This record gives sequence, structure tokens and C-alpha cells, in this order.
Amino acid sequence: MISGFQRLIAAALCALSFLIVSPATAGVLQCAPFARQVSGIQLHGNANTWWNQAQGRYDRGHEPRVGAVLSFASSRAMPVGHVAMVSKVVSQREVLLTHANWSYRGGIERNVRAVDVSANNDWSDVRVWYGPIGNLGLRSNPANGFIYADQPKTIDQPVQVAMADASVTGAARSAF
Repeated sequence: MISGFQRLIAAALCALSFLIVSPATAGVLQCAPFARQVSGIQLHGNANTWWNQAQGRYDRGHEPRVGAVLSFASSRAMPVGHVAMVSKVVSQREVLLTHANWSYRGGIERNVRAVDVSANNDWSDVRVWYGPIGNLGLRSNPANGFIYADQPKTIDQPVQVAMADASVTGAARSAF
């Protein structure tokens, strides 16, 4: 009888385990879906894949522009990278970012300071405002550059023009 009861408990625990949520799916707002929502750039997956995914789909570069997404590379501190939308260009070496999941787990930060500290002025090394210390973060972060939302690559395909069928009667046309 005990073994039957143990099986019942094990089956119940197994069924309940589907209700236990892991941290990655616990409804915590992540940077990539938030950046996609606020920028309109339709890329998916971890932030560290956005730069390569954008190739051929969106223009990319090293000049900050409002609405562009700053793509951070993978690093020891950020194994899956990070993406953030540029909300304001302060200067060629300073922008304000709007992003999620940076200073606070799942938190949204709007118009926080980011500074290019790269030796070549190319946004390959960036320091970003970090809320818990109330200043730029103590470490710099490797970045790939900017993905531009407003200039998607054009697709070289013939244009198809829809034409009304002249044989359709006026009564049928008025139904639309």
C-alpha cells in the first residue's frame, strides 16, 4: 500500500512541477523583447545574436541615431549580450538609452546615460548608467554598434500591382 501511495505522491509532484516557473520564464521583462517593442526592429533571440541577424536586413553602423538599437556583445558579465534603444543623442560620444533588465532585474529604465569610452571613438566599448550606484557603471561593456530601425534594407523583388477586374459589376463593387 505504501508503494502505491508513494507513486501517487510522485505523480502529483510531477504534475505540479509544470506549474513551477524557472527564472527565465517567470515573466521577468528581458532586454530583447523590450528593445523589439520600442524600436520596431524585428529581430528575435538572445541579444548577442542581434548584430549578426541584422546583417542584410537592417543597416548597421557606429554612429548613434535616435531609434537605433545599441547592440552589446557577449562578455563574461553579460553572456547573452544586451540591446538598448537610443532615445536621445547628446553628442557623438554620449547617448541616452531606454532599455530593460539592466540595473534591476526586469526593470525598465528610460533616458539613462551611456558613454562611448572606446579608444577609436567607434562605440565598441561603452559605460552605461547603473541605478544601484547612481552613476555610470564601474566597468565598460563591449558593443558591436548600432542597428538602425529607420533604414531597413530594401528587397530586390519585382513590384506587383493589384488591378480591379473591369468585368465586375457596379453592384458587386459597391459591396466592398
